[in-house]
Amino acid sequence: MAEANKEAANWVYVFVCEPGKDESFLGLYNADKDVDFIPAFQTREEANDCFLNLPREKGKKYELQAVHIEELHDIATKSGFAVALVDSDGKVIKE
Repeated sequence: MAEANKEAANWVYVFVCEPGKDESFLGLYNADKDVDFIPAFQTREEANDCFLNLPREKGKKYELQAVHIEELHDIATKSGFAVALVDSDGKVIKE
């Protein structure tokens, strides 16, 4: 059981904009820290609870997807973004 929990800890939930051919991760900007970041959530429930409070572009489709944390960090770094773990209230709990 501990191994399954360890593996689950390596996955996070993120919102994907325009899923499909032209998809990208939902990215936000923190003006206080002058950093672009991708909000990631530990559980699907936390992500869904926070979704309505996240700034989104009108008319775009958003889909919640699980992604491996290492893959997310690689993609974010290549795009000039950081990854921030966010709770259901939208507060950053880990950068």
